[in-house]
Amino acid sequence: MSDDGIPPGSRTSRRAARPPRRRRGLRIALGVLLVLLLAGGGTAYWLYSELDGNIKGVDIDKALGEDRPERLPTSGQNLLVLGSDSRAGAENEELGGGGSVGGARSDTAMVVHIPEGRSKAVAVSVPRDTLVDRPECTGNGGSPLPARERVMFNSVYAQAGPACVVKTVEKMSGVRIDHYVEIDFAGFKDLVDAIGGVTVDVPQDIDDKASGLRLSAGPQRLDGTESLAYVRTRHGIGDGSDLGRIGLQQQFLLALLSEVTSQDLLGSPAGSYRIADAATKALTTDSGLASLTSLAQFARSMNGVDPASMETIMLPVAYDRIDPNRVVAAEPQAGQLWRAIREDATIPEEAKKSPATGG
Repeated sequence: MSDDGIPPGSRTSRRAARPPRRRRGLRIALGVLLVLLLAGGGTAYWLYSELDGNIKGVDIDKALGEDRPERLPTSGQNLLVLGSDSRAGAENEELGGGGSVGGARSDTAMVVHIPEGRSKAVAVSVPRDTLVDRPECTGNGGSPLPARERVMFNSVYAQAGPACVVKTVEKMSGVRIDHYVEIDFAGFKDLVDAIGGVTVDVPQDIDDKASGLRLSAGPQRLDGTESLAYVRTRHGIGDGSDLGRIGLQQQFLLALLSEVTSQDLLGSPAGSYRIADAATKALTTDSGLASLTSLAQFARSMNGVDPASMETIMLPVAYDRIDPNRVVAAEPQAGQLWRAIREDATIPEEAKKSPATGG
């Protein structure tokens, strides 16, 4: 995620990680919460309606029409997960740096592939500075936006919104995106705080003078504000580019999923509600997931996926020959990676290697 104006994280002492608990599959609180709510009568219906109303939906299918990659019968499920740096709302403005940047951008992007049978998952991060060919879309103002070559990936969201991001990803990968999930600054922070923080093993000392984030290497328990700074830092790790922080983002994703699945949700209905309330307020999804029932059904269908088995990969990229501050998809690696995901096949080791490493 971007690095402008992040409130500083201040914890520098090492803390022991929590003892690992038995994994119960990749699921969020919504599946358990749905059962609790439906068993509770009129008050439960009010709570259910409250949570259901939190979720914002985008009709991706209607916006994209029929000109899309074919949905193969054995291709599993593919989600596009975006972290957006929207400045909408007072809390997002504060976390985003006082509103100095107008509009919103896709700050983090991952294509999450869940193979047929759903026993494992793969998350492919697309660097925000990747130059891509944007297809013709409808702009945020409703006017046609002509196709354009060599635009920064994160600019697509700012200019044309989530449907165009999905269309761009489908064009560059040939992968049919089944679902879209977006989380913003404030929502991310509140979700981490609702689950009581997340423990990460910081790989090296971080002293990001641009953001004020200072952490010592080793296990650290981070609250919401610190977690946001951690996944957005770029000057404090690697060569200061967008590529250096992708590893932190992927590491944090797995830690967050593990934290949620280890929570004793059945033993704490109030805690379950806080997590679900934070999660649903944070989310914008495609219309197919934009209800509590749909999210719960999808979460239950993923019970066999263990966060510990999720593989995280950065899209193989090379530094652009014209502008070394930008990257482009590296071939043949990127083509091999997307083909394996389309065909629900094992990803070749050579398809995981990126010429541009970010230091």
